[in-house]
Amino acid sequence: MIRAHLDKVLTVLIAGVLAGLVLAGAALPVALVFGIGFSALSTPYSELPNTLRTSPPAQRSNLYANDGTTLITSFYQEDRVDVPLREVAPVMRQAIVAAEDTRFYQHRGVDLRGVARAFTVNQRDGETRQGASTLTMQYVRNVLSTDPRLSAEQRRAATEVSAARKVQEMRYALALERELDKEEILSRYLNIAYFGAGAYGIAAASKRFFSKAPADLTLSEAALLAGLVQSPHTDEPINGDSNAALGRRSYVLQRLVESGQVPPEQAARANAEPLKLRPSETPNDCTAVPEEHNDWGFFCDWFTRWWSSQPAFGATADQRQQTLRRGGFSIVSSLDPAVQRTTVEQILRIYPTTDRRAAPTAVVQPGTGRVLAMAVNRVYSVADNPNGQKNHPNTVNQLVAGGGAINGYQGGSTFKLFTMLAALESGLPLRTEYDAPGRLITGYPATGEASCDGRWCPQNSSSSVDGRHDMWSAFGNSVNTYFAWLIERVGADRAVEMAERLGIVFRAQSDARLAESGAKQWGPFTLGVSATTPLDLANAYATVAAEGTWCAPLPVVSITDSSGRPVEAARPACRQALDTDVARAAVDAARCPVGDQSMYNRCDGGTAEGLRAQLGRPVAGKTGSSERYETETVVAFTPQLAVASMAANPEDPRDAVGQAVQAQMARAVGEVLSFGLRDQPVRDFVPPSERIAYEITGPRNGN
Repeated sequence: MIRAHLDKVLTVLIAGVLAGLVLAGAALPVALVFGIGFSALSTPYSELPNTLRTSPPAQRSNLYANDGTTLITSFYQEDRVDVPLREVAPVMRQAIVAAEDTRFYQHRGVDLRGVARAFTVNQRDGETRQGASTLTMQYVRNVLSTDPRLSAEQRRAATEVSAARKVQEMRYALALERELDKEEILSRYLNIAYFGAGAYGIAAASKRFFSKAPADLTLSEAALLAGLVQSPHTDEPINGDSNAALGRRSYVLQRLVESGQVPPEQAARANAEPLKLRPSETPNDCTAVPEEHNDWGFFCDWFTRWWSSQPAFGATADQRQQTLRRGGFSIVSSLDPAVQRTTVEQILRIYPTTDRRAAPTAVVQPGTGRVLAMAVNRVYSVADNPNGQKNHPNTVNQLVAGGGAINGYQGGSTFKLFTMLAALESGLPLRTEYDAPGRLITGYPATGEASCDGRWCPQNSSSSVDGRHDMWSAFGNSVNTYFAWLIERVGADRAVEMAERLGIVFRAQSDARLAESGAKQWGPFTLGVSATTPLDLANAYATVAAEGTWCAPLPVVSITDSSGRPVEAARPACRQALDTDVARAAVDAARCPVGDQSMYNRCDGGTAEGLRAQLGRPVAGKTGSSERYETETVVAFTPQLAVASMAANPEDPRDAVGQAVQAQMARAVGEVLSFGLRDQPVRDFVPPSERIAYEITGPRNGN
């Protein structure tokens, strides 16, 4: 109680002196000066802003690979990461106190001696030549001028040249020292101070100038850094004035000697050391991923899009990005560098980076939705392309996950999965038979080449697949007319709804309109005329692999905030989208296209039969070709991993890639699966019930 009154009295007594200090020696009427002092002190100490209690300076967020140590990139507006005082070299703590506030451990937030000295000098010279800000007062000013929770006007007021501001700063400093001990204030100051060259806080500064941790700073290095905080924009030696930086180093060393903390001979040796900078720059954003891992940029880009969609990080996408760049998060991503490297290697065997065609590929973990790899034969870069080319060899467009200007690519027969699932869910069994003709005239309206007198009339890719089929053989041999018949029997709207339920996003406006208001007449949907992406397809098939559990695609394993607390948004967001037996039945049929055998021995040929032998373990999947082989698609999965790869020209969908590339893609997908599963046990799929395999029943709804 006595100390509180004393602090107030001291503040009032020096208010007039302080006013003269900040106004460059100009004298104010005594009544006005003391009025400012009393007014500023009339607010209770308990109203110390919470922003000063909670220390909210912006910190960079770091994005790591799934090993938790390999840095992909960082995100920041200010390159800062807080460190506890115990991780700062003692000589650095001494140097900053010597440079900025030699009586830091003697005063209570305001240094009366310093104020009197500065006032005398400024009155004598007629201008502000000395300041009287203590380290605590500097901390207050730093916090109030940068806190995003304050208005822009409040932040400006924190640095304005006025007696009122200085008195309030003094009052806050006195109040703060009643709540925090000196070590905590010093720690906070070291973590918020700007050292120049884009480095905020001692950890970033140590790394920026010397490529080391603050615990490892030498006397010479500590003195140099401590000297920078007075004029960080001009004195820093990387982009500014090296001689000025060395001059400030000498000044700090001298103050350390004067205070008895460093022997003169030791200071002299440190002062004689040449400037030995080892500058390093913290990467910022996705274009700054390590050059040797440029391909990580596409995953990073998708991660930022995911972050922007998460309500946990703010009300709007802009707010969420601000949170990422200021929140000090440690983010362990789902990106597996080894699987990513293998996927890129395989894709580049199909197309080089300079080819106008692309083979975007996604690798997803069933049951979690976590994405292990996103690869494409492109350079992640904002650099200009030759001849006005939009997406090769350089692009930042999301060719793997879609979004922005990328709607995706026609999925072809991979969409037959959604018709089969809708049929199974409706009560039709896998044994549902139909004598599939070479061409089938349906009741769906159509125009163009696929029209027969205004009706959609698809034909099979080869007469060799005409004839009687059930779901096993029709899916394995990709019999178009079977699935045209099946979607007409089940209802096209149910197939469309099934695709949406499993995460297919209709990014093209024409597709979205049909899904919204024309789904009942969208018979060609079963042949994959809608645009999609490798990520959507991989995740849809992963849902089937996980026995009907759909999980939102997820780019992270864990997120912790600046205090080390886990963030809930990192947890998989999953739901049961399909009846388990329906999913198992679809898997059983999906074993046929890739050369595996169904649990009921019903597979009879497939479109990528070599995959089972290549992988050497149970596998399922599907291939797809769009009209005129403009795009080619391969999806394959096991219970532990799903991979989808698509070949197309992103700039010209009519530029056919040709059917021959499908075999290369199947081999590539097999290699990715094989590598990704190298340390995992062989797991078989669970067989569906005999009932769903052979019996017509009522609807099977387990979602």
